[in-house]
Amino acid sequence: KENDMSLIKRVLRKTIRIAKGGSPLDRHLKRGLKVGKNFSLLEDVILDYSHTFHIEIGDDVTLAPRVHILAHDASTKKHLGYTRIGKVTIGDRVFIGASAIILPGLVIGSDVIIGAGSVVSSDIPNGVVVAGNPAKVICTTTDYIDRKRKELKKVPCFGEEYTFSTGLTQKQMDEMNQKMAERIGYIV
Repeated sequence: KENDMSLIKRVLRKTIRIAKGGSPLDRHLKRGLKVGKNFSLLEDVILDYSHTFHIEIGDDVTLAPRVHILAHDASTKKHLGYTRIGKVTIGDRVFIGASAIILPGLVIGSDVIIGAGSVVSSDIPNGVVVAGNPAKVICTTTDYIDRKRKELKKVPCFGEEYTFSTGLTQKQMDEMNQKMAERIGYIV
């Protein structure tokens, strides 16, 4: 029943979006957002709607659920009579984790991973993993991927048949949780 309700909610949300004039991404593109190839915008991402045209995103970028990218800062409006605005540029092969916040006027390099919940308040160089508030460099992307590649060989891995899009069953869910005795696994 839970899977059915989730599917119904997704279909309803998509129908409402189309009725409102297209997907959120379509509306942002019409307002000047620039995105590269293989751009993935997951649920509830907030791109600064009034200043979308200040945001440029490269190829192979994923914005996880609830990411916020801001291109303006209205904290100055009452004091100065002006709102501060800034361009945001995101390189290629970037993953921005759930609920991360990107502040105005920043450049995020290529081959970057930004941890969930991070607040990015300064430029991020190429090839690093950052996390925290404020986001700080934790390691290189290469080191991180090498560690995860080793971990991948030691924990259970699940194919596409273990996803909701292919009809994941309760039996499969139970099997996955049982096999993940060490709490971690990987899925396609």
